[in-house]
Amino acid sequence: MKNKLIAIGEALIDFIPKQSGAKIKEVTEFKPIVGGAPANVCGAFTKLGGTSEMVTKLGADPFGDKIVDEFKQYGIGCDLISRTTEANTSLAFVALEADGGREFSFYRKPGADMLLKDTEVKKEWFDDAFALHFCSVSLGDFPMKEAHRSAIKYAKEAGAIISFDPNLRLPLWEDHEELKRVVLEFLPYADIVKISDEELFFITGETEIEKAKEVLFTGDVKLIIYTLGSEGAEAFNKSGKAFAKQKKVEALDTTGAGDAFIGSFLYQLCADGVEKEELSSITEQRLETYLARSNQYCGESVTKHGAIASYPSKLEFDTTIV
Repeated sequence: MKNKLIAIGEALIDFIPKQSGAKIKEVTEFKPIVGGAPANVCGAFTKLGGTSEMVTKLGADPFGDKIVDEFKQYGIGCDLISRTTEANTSLAFVALEADGGREFSFYRKPGADMLLKDTEVKKEWFDDAFALHFCSVSLGDFPMKEAHRSAIKYAKEAGAIISFDPNLRLPLWEDHEELKRVVLEFLPYADIVKISDEELFFITGETEIEKAKEVLFTGDVKLIIYTLGSEGAEAFNKSGKAFAKQKKVEALDTTGAGDAFIGSFLYQLCADGVEKEELSSITEQRLETYLARSNQYCGESVTKHGAIASYPSKLEFDTTIV
């Protein structure tokens, strides 16, 4: 059985503030944390007991060393990571607002991850892949975008599930309409699309998920996951829909929360042996179970600082399931 998750995109260092409720310009001390949405998803998948590999490019610098060291510590595969002297490892400075929301400032013009070329992505990497996960941060007008096309092509040929979380980062795009166009361009390649309530209108032009589904169910899309923050999450496929409420928690840091959710969801699909063709027919009951567990996993993560470091292991999580 194929049980490996491959994620492609940015791996970077998030500089998390020591204090909350202050803007970036007001923060006096930051702590470097390994992050990047696709990397975070690998982290959640692996900490729950799965196998993962990250496809990215890092700078030949100490921050790149830190990422590789921590990936190895968490069990995330590093064999598909390349290094370069052409650019430094990407950095993201984050400020935590009083309600747990975030302000970002990126140092990535360019970052090493942006320089990964399509010719560096190899078909054989995906032979044993259960799923390929990607986001929109690395879909700008630079080589990594074409690397995504190659990865998606090879993953599809291998029969892997394609998972897409737009994970919009508006500060990285001078032209927001171009971001929307790129998301809509890559959307049909996905089997699973995860979208948040904050992203729905930007991507679809609709404020209600029932109307937005007409835009989101396009191409190969078989399953839509709609996250509602503290309210919970919904899932939609051709068999129907499901909803699971989020248990109230005291949010300390929401960095990587959505990644924890989709990483947990993909792990559950993999653990149950769900194949691509079955995504359209997963029952409401099973979807509710997947959503509830992913809600709880996400909820556990926001009670601690950082992303991967805040995700509970399988043993830790299993002891908290209610």
